[in-house]
This record gives sequence, structure tokens and C-alpha cells, in this order.
Amino acid sequence: MSKRSIHVDLHMHSCLSPCGDAEMTPANIVGLASLSGLDAIALTDHNISLNVGAAMRAGEAYGVTVVPGMELETTEEVHVVCLFPDLETLTSFQQTVSDSYTQIDNKPEIFGEEIIMDEEDNILGYYPHLLLTPTGISIDDVIPMVSEMGGIAYPAHVDRDSYSVLSNLGAMPYGYPYGFAEISYECDIDALYEKFPFMKDYTLIHASDAHYPAFIADPGALLEVEELSPRGIIEALKTLQRGLIL
Repeated sequence: MSKRSIHVDLHMHSCLSPCGDAEMTPANIVGLASLSGLDAIALTDHNISLNVGAAMRAGEAYGVTVVPGMELETTEEVHVVCLFPDLETLTSFQQTVSDSYTQIDNKPEIFGEEIIMDEEDNILGYYPHLLLTPTGISIDDVIPMVSEMGGIAYPAHVDRDSYSVLSNLGAMPYGYPYGFAEISYECDIDALYEKFPFMKDYTLIHASDAHYPAFIADPGALLEVEELSPRGIIEALKTLQRGLIL
């Protein structure tokens, strides 16, 4: 099967993340992604997945493939992007995540509202527990856990000074099986290589980590896939060559 190049942004937040703007609704996200020329995105709210189904259904209307995802905060306070081949598998993972730690009530006046929506951007409710907390799942456990479920988990925004595996642990996860990591659009790659020379051995893939509509304004990273689907994108990530910048 021949491969095709697609534009992807595999890290975005909806209004369900308390730090996400209220305008980051499922339909707005995929609509703006379509206008920006993105073929596929991943919705990766903090420790939660309740807006993913709405985004996937909206994506069908806009012609944008939406990969079911989550940005997990590990026990070590490291952010990890977790992508899954289908919504059912993500939903199962969601239950494991929720069971892994004691959740506390959200204070929307301090942290922001956590809005659950449908694909037409109707408000269905508000998530009651604060999502900006570490879970009870370690970085060493989450990567094989997600892999066993047919997905892929990898360190988010490794170039940042907070909530990244390099800032918190100073190294990639022990036994990390993949040849890539995510970087932010503002990454100074030369500075990253100077501080962590071993990162030259990895492919670096850009993602927006969009919390506001204005950040969905880039055609994204180019990824070669055999199939434009969540499963096809996951398989492409698993087999990325090392040493590229996407």
C-alpha cells in the first residue's frame, strides 16, 4: 500500500480542560482545523475524554479525522499524550485513569469551567472534579499500558520548562520504545540539543497544544501514513524514522 503525506496536529484541548478557552468547542476545533489545512487532529484534554466523541462526530462533518486522545498527567507530573485507535478503547482507559487517583472538586472561579458538549456545541454539563492534578499512573506504566490497548503514548512538549519529561526527570522514560517525542511550536531546537544532546537521536514532531482558537492556525506536522484513520496515524508514529523534525 502506498503512503500519503497528511498534515496533523496531535495535541489540542477543548473547553473541557479547565485551562482551555470556552470557545474551544468540539465543532469550533474541527472547523478551525479544516480551515488551517489539517487532515487530522487529536483531542487530548487533561486526564479526561468526555468531549472526544463529539469532536469525532463533528470531524466527520468537516472532513477532519479526529484521533481519540488524552493528555495524561503522570504521578511524576509529566504530561504524556495518549492516542487510541477508537473511542471505545479510550473510554476504557478513561475509567482506569479515573480509578487511579482521588479526585477533588473543581473550583471553576479559580481554575476555570470544565464544559462537556455535544457535536453541535450544546452544553451537556460540567465535569465536577479538578482535572489539573497528577494521576496515580507513572510514566513507566502508562506507555506500555496504552500500547497493550492498541494505542501509543509519548512525552508531550519535551522542550518546555514544566510538565515535561526532560524538565522533571532529565531523560526520556526508561525503556521508551519509540524514536520520537513531541515539541511545541516555540521550541528552540538548537537550545534543546545543546542541553540534551541525546535528543538528536529522536524525531521531533511539532504540536500546538492549543488551548485557544488562535493557536489552531498552522498546517501542522507532515506525517506519512498508509491509512488516514486513528489506527493508521498511530501505526505511522510507531514506525517513524529517527532524527527528523516534523
